[in-house]
Amino acid sequence: MEPTSATVIDGLNLFGMLATVLWHAIRIGAAMQAMPMIGGRGVPMRARLTITLALSGALSALLPTPPAAGVDAATVLTVVREFAVGLAIGTVLRLAFEAGQFAGELVSQGMGLSFATMADPLSGASSPVLSQWFYLVFGLLFFAFDAHLALVRLLLDSYHALPLGTPIPDVQQFLSVVPTFFTAALQAGLLLALPVIVAMLAVNLAFGVLARAAPQLNPVQLGLPVALLVGLVLLMLLAREMQGPVERLFDQAFEAARAVTA
Repeated sequence: MEPTSATVIDGLNLFGMLATVLWHAIRIGAAMQAMPMIGGRGVPMRARLTITLALSGALSALLPTPPAAGVDAATVLTVVREFAVGLAIGTVLRLAFEAGQFAGELVSQGMGLSFATMADPLSGASSPVLSQWFYLVFGLLFFAFDAHLALVRLLLDSYHALPLGTPIPDVQQFLSVVPTFFTAALQAGLLLALPVIVAMLAVNLAFGVLARAAPQLNPVQLGLPVALLVGLVLLMLLAREMQGPVERLFDQAFEAARAVTA
């Protein structure tokens, strides 16, 4: 009789632990789905699910047990709220990477490489090669800055600031976080590409004047390889100076993500 009772109690505890992990997996899974480097189509669905469940299980041991839920409207609203919070956190961090891709598109147009495209791991569509280069650089810096550890801390703090079942305190602020940071991300991408754009504009203007002054030299055919060579040299110099601006952009992204649950 006693072994049977012990088995029932263990089974109930097991189901309670699974329910706790699944409750936390809603917000964490929504954030991971929208996150770059993890939520893109380049990462298999099983790997994303494994990361979500492993992270949810680890964080659930540090968080209080969520309240019991039933099949009612309150439970549905809680699920929707958790999904919205996680999606907002992941979208804010994804916009930081979109700033890098935006800078790559601007630079590729000045270098004449806008026709060179490849599959985008985030959306699955085609994007310029330089956009993917900026995306990879941002990804390497993301892990070099230990931003993935800051992301885990951010998710843990979000449960302390906005526990499960708690309504969003300021809905207007919650809805304005992503549009506000979207403007900051566009500005950061433009400023990151601006030195290369200005330099490439000067090169193109020089070859334009040369085409008017000495058309027999055929500067149009000479301009494309020179512009490509100058652009690659500028990218090499830019790669050495990207650490500071990208780190500041990530800091702004994490501040905006914390404002989601503020």
